[in-house]
Amino acid sequence: MNLNDSSEFQRQAAKRFPEEFLWGVATSAFQIEGAAAKDGRGASIWDAFCSQQGRIADGGNGDVACDHYHRYAEDVALMKWLGVHAYRFSISWPRVQPAGSGAWNEAGFDFYDRLIDSLLESGIQPHITLYHWDLPQALQERMNGWQSREIAPRFAVYAKEVARRFGDRVAGISTLNEPWCVATLGHERGKFAPGLKSRKVASQVSHNLLLAHGQAIQAMRGETRTPLGIVLNHTPSYPATATEADRRAARLADGLDVRWYMDPLFRGAYPADVLDHLAGDAPVVHAGDFATIGQPLDFLGVNFYSRLFVSTNRPPAPAPGELGFTDMGWEVYPRALTEHLVRLTREYAPPPIYITENGMANADHLVAGRVEDTARVDYLRLHLDAVASAMELGADVRGYFYWSLLDNFEWDSGYTKRFGLFHVDYATLVRTAKDSAHWYRKFIETHRAATP
Repeated sequence: MNLNDSSEFQRQAAKRFPEEFLWGVATSAFQIEGAAAKDGRGASIWDAFCSQQGRIADGGNGDVACDHYHRYAEDVALMKWLGVHAYRFSISWPRVQPAGSGAWNEAGFDFYDRLIDSLLESGIQPHITLYHWDLPQALQERMNGWQSREIAPRFAVYAKEVARRFGDRVAGISTLNEPWCVATLGHERGKFAPGLKSRKVASQVSHNLLLAHGQAIQAMRGETRTPLGIVLNHTPSYPATATEADRRAARLADGLDVRWYMDPLFRGAYPADVLDHLAGDAPVVHAGDFATIGQPLDFLGVNFYSRLFVSTNRPPAPAPGELGFTDMGWEVYPRALTEHLVRLTREYAPPPIYITENGMANADHLVAGRVEDTARVDYLRLHLDAVASAMELGADVRGYFYWSLLDNFEWDSGYTKRFGLFHVDYATLVRTAKDSAHWYRKFIETHRAATP
């Protein structure tokens, strides 16, 4: 394919990143593994959610997904071809501990052993996420899942066991992926598993998630010296106008999305304005909880896709979308990534940051063996430039993981949205490199050549 149109950008942009900058890709277990009933894996809340009529846009589920469980060697070969340094993936808790407590499933751990070995043999750093939303269904049925405070010590036992087995062979372990999505989309809006609709429940779930994170960090410190952190999804809020109403609304939206998780992790308390907003729906917090939640971290993972354009008009004023929208309907607005990374640096002085997810869904079509996803190439170019700009303004960003390696099961959207660098034909499971994969490969290669 012809990459000449972007070669000069690649040369100049590559110089803006240090030699040690980490280039990677990311996935999650439920979205790609399949093999849902294979080798002793237990059911997860997403298996149960997918079985409920009307929950998933196309009626899909994770039974087969991308069949990564059987095709992991092929997928590692794709990563090696890309030239990435690192791969962020999640471990399926119900695959390694089907009941969420008690006996370990050795066949499940064996799969991740093989995957990690394959990555290391290919010169790719493994980065583990412990929880990417697939809670063992047994815990949901037995104790209402994340609604129960008692789930925290169970999660810590699971985290400790993963660290004991794999800590000496992986480059990093993240406790949670996007607790906001688990709490808000899963327990307040009903869009994600387990499909509940209660602000009060969601508020308590968010606290229990953070408590579980803190207990897991404590448990893992005794088992490994590998870097430990958490991954948060951040959607910076911008007022639609300069009116006081829009500014107040944007500030509250920021509190619910960003500060609600950053403040307890790095400041030891929930933001007062959000507590006032929640009133009687605020979570029950026990003495000592914030000390547990605020464990020192080695890195902060930030997932960024777009901004939130906040309007109090009815109907709300739409985002301008000068650079377009993704297939998810999200505005392309890379400037927010630069501004947000600088803001985090100035307000929180966090540990080193990794962009653990960034990418776009695009209406991709495979034609004559090729996927011309020009919009995704543009998205990549713009957001890598935004990261470089943030670093030049003082943000300590150490790496970038594109979401996602493969087209996959996109939660309540099923298989209707494609985020991958590699197109997946869901009938045959054949993987095909999109133009964006060729572009990212060339960019990483140029980066290596451009650094001393």
